[in-house]
Parts: sequence; C-alpha cells; structure tokens
Amino acid sequence: MPTLKTGEVTLYYQFDVKPQKPVLVLSNSLGTNFAMWDRQVPRLSEHFSLLRYDTRGHGQSSVPAGDYTIEQLGRDVIALLDELKLQKVNFCGISMGGMTGIWLGVHAPERIQSLVLADTGAICGDAGFWNMNIDNASKGMDVAGPALLPGWYTEGFFQSHPEVVKVSDAMLKTTPAAGFAACCAAIREMDQRADVAKIKAPTLVVYGKHDIATPPELAKFLLSEIAGSEECVVNGAHISCHEDPEAFTEGVLRFLLKHN
Repeated sequence: MPTLKTGEVTLYYQFDVKPQKPVLVLSNSLGTNFAMWDRQVPRLSEHFSLLRYDTRGHGQSSVPAGDYTIEQLGRDVIALLDELKLQKVNFCGISMGGMTGIWLGVHAPERIQSLVLADTGAICGDAGFWNMNIDNASKGMDVAGPALLPGWYTEGFFQSHPEVVKVSDAMLKTTPAAGFAACCAAIREMDQRADVAKIKAPTLVVYGKHDIATPPELAKFLLSEIAGSEECVVNGAHISCHEDPEAFTEGVLRFLLKHN
C-alpha cells in the first residue's frame, strides 16, 4: 500500500480509483484503522472512488511524538488530497474521523463537496475521561482497549455478533499506545462548538440511537447549527457502521448521490 510522508508523519492509505467516479474519503475512529470500513466498501465503491487512510498514530501510519490536535488530523487529510491532486472530495468520518470532518468543513470548505459526520460531536467527553484513557494506554493497549470497547456496541450486539466484536477488540489492542494516547489528547482539547455553524457544505449527521460515547444530543447540536443538515438515525450504539451496516451504508449513499 502507498504512503505519504508529510511533515513529521507518514500516512498509510489506499486509493481505489473508479474512472469518472467522484472521490469519497473515509476517516476512521479512535483505536481502529481504515479496515473498519470494510462492510461499507462493496456498496460505496459502486458509485465512488474510495480513499481510506490510517489516522496518524493508528494502523500503519507513523506515530509522531507528543499530543496531537484535531487541526493536525485535518491538515493530514489536506496533505493527502494535495499529494493525490484531489481538489474537492466527499468526506465521511466516524467518531474521531467525524471530528476531523468538522474541522475540514470549517477550515477547508473549498475542498469539501459533501460531508458525513457519523457518531461524533463538536465536543466529546470531559477531561477526566480522556485522562483515564491516556493513563490506561500507558499500561498498554491490553488495558486501554477493553476499557473503551464496551461503549462501542449495544449489549445485544456483543452477544449476537461476537465475530465483529473480536475484530474490533483486535484493532484496539494493536493500535500503537502512544498514538492512541496522543489522539485522546486531541479529543480532550477539542471544542468546535463555536465554529460548527460555519459549515456550508451539504452535511449528513448520522448517529446511533443507543450511543453513549457520543450521545444523540451531540448529533442534535450539529443538526441545529449546520444549516440544511440532514439526519440519519441508526439502530446501534457508537460504531453504528458495524452494528447496523445496511442502514448506515444506504443512508450515507442516498445522501451522497443526491449531492454528486
């Protein structure tokens, strides 16, 4: 797979080009890598060229030292678009990826054709929660992963789909601890509430009705602030693209096709 060296980070990505098809960027959640989108790829790739990448500190991207910021995560995306000579793209991010999408919608509107913000918020959790996760990461991802995973799915899904949970658990445990902690710090310091109303791109806000990590009220705030934004409610918890993949994918696809 190709990589891009930009500044202090090397980004690992996969770009599946479909001639004459618009580009859709998919951005992963905290503690995962771009394989988290595998359930969406077959359907989305019928209509889009898909650009997936591992957020800095995750997957096979490098792990620069120090705490990260949401701005850095957004500028990594811009560097990737510049490298691939992509002037304007559709962007879909979940959780941390959605926070990156908010930053792009506010600060790089000329690069965004449409925006999907899934299971995310302009602010997320309190400092104590993120400091706990950072402390857990210092003890190893075998500690940090199991502490975070229960918030990802409903109890029923844990029982009925152990194979999906097993893959997610493996992603968490193989995420570099330093990268995980650095991204936790980025989320801890993030507050984009005052800027959200500046987003002008067509925007879809997706959320799981049972999400406790980024509760529905965070999604409703985005909907109230972003003019003309649309809503997609999924029967799941935080990683709704896994828990209800068909509803998630079809909802996203209907929106994207309307704006391309």
